[in-house]
Amino acid sequence: MKNGVYSILKARYLINEDANAAKNWRFIVFLILLAILMIANTQRYEQKVFRIIALTSEVKELRSEFVDRRSELMKLKMESTVSEEMEPKQIFPSSVPPTKIKVKKEPEQGFFKKLWQ
Repeated sequence: MKNGVYSILKARYLINEDANAAKNWRFIVFLILLAILMIANTQRYEQKVFRIIALTSEVKELRSEFVDRRSELMKLKMESTVSEEMEPKQIFPSSVPPTKIKVKKEPEQGFFKKLWQ
């Protein structure tokens, strides 16, 4: 057993002249390539996580800006604000309320009714 441990520690399985050494080297190269692939995959995953976090914070910021702008717009659209802005131009609100104008539309005739007229 002592010779087995020493041979593993001295890596004799990699330098022997038989065919097993070449197989061992191929397997080690395969493991190294697999490790590199896993490291690259983890790196890409972390980059995507950081990008998602940045986009999430940007969405929150834009949403809050949208709410602020919408509240400003609602304030500007109020009748009192509009009337205050128009007073220097001598435009005042009407004292007579608006009336609704209704236009009666004649019903459209179908294709066959138009054809027989």
